[in-house]
Amino acid sequence: MWIADQWKDYELLDAMGGERLERWGQYILRRPDPQIIWQGQKNHRTWDMADGIYKRSSKGGGGWIKSDLPAQWNISYGSLKFVLKPMGFKHTGLFPEQAANWDWFSELIRSANRPIKVLNLFAYTGGATIAAAAVGASVVHVDAAKGMVAQAKENAALSGLGNAPIRYIVDDCKKFVERELRRGNRYDAIIMDPPSYGRGPSGEVWKIEDCVDDLVTLSAKLLSDFPLFFLINSYTTGLSPMAMQYILGIKVASRYGGHMEAGELGLRATSSGLAIPSGASARWYM
Repeated sequence: MWIADQWKDYELLDAMGGERLERWGQYILRRPDPQIIWQGQKNHRTWDMADGIYKRSSKGGGGWIKSDLPAQWNISYGSLKFVLKPMGFKHTGLFPEQAANWDWFSELIRSANRPIKVLNLFAYTGGATIAAAAVGASVVHVDAAKGMVAQAKENAALSGLGNAPIRYIVDDCKKFVERELRRGNRYDAIIMDPPSYGRGPSGEVWKIEDCVDDLVTLSAKLLSDFPLFFLINSYTTGLSPMAMQYILGIKVASRYGGHMEAGELGLRATSSGLAIPSGASARWYM
């Protein structure tokens, strides 16, 4: 398991009974987490002191039943700074476990000693985008949600990267990849963080188990002659990290060689010391 353990402004305080108790800067949040299936006594002193509590509805969806929170606030990860905004679907606009991946590919980019061009697909609010830009990469940031791309620009500006070589694209990721292939553009590194399920702008259905192989096949054709890495993230519990690694092996490693690895991403709970599963990644790199 790759554990994001270098945070100062984020802390997983406890995890029990289907919920996370987290510190985001100065605010405490309680949020549901389907991975936390174990039951026990919630002993951490701040369970009943949370500033924000999100509850799922028996009818589907959910909402913040308590929100003594500002509309937004900022936290940092080293030199990277992020705007947090409590959203209607329990998210804050940041996945802190991804810091393990930011640290991994940042070292690859730094060590490459050459210009690196990164394509970030399903780029959300730009955590990976600004991590790559902060170590000198140029980045093309693609997401279909205009609001998320706007927040990514905020995060870059906060991090002192407002003038960094980042190109922001609001588009369907697969259609963008297809257009880039026709244009003849190439990238040294690709990051993708596809959703479990979604619909495209014309009603196209995206289901990760059915669609990810095709998207990786297309995206791999965008790699340069000397690619550096290819990273796939998933929050779909039924999609094994090894299945993603096999896809990378067939589509990327068979052509370029290199190395592969796959595993869970984790956050360590302060109360128990246990590393809590928080997602999964497959990595190919030279």
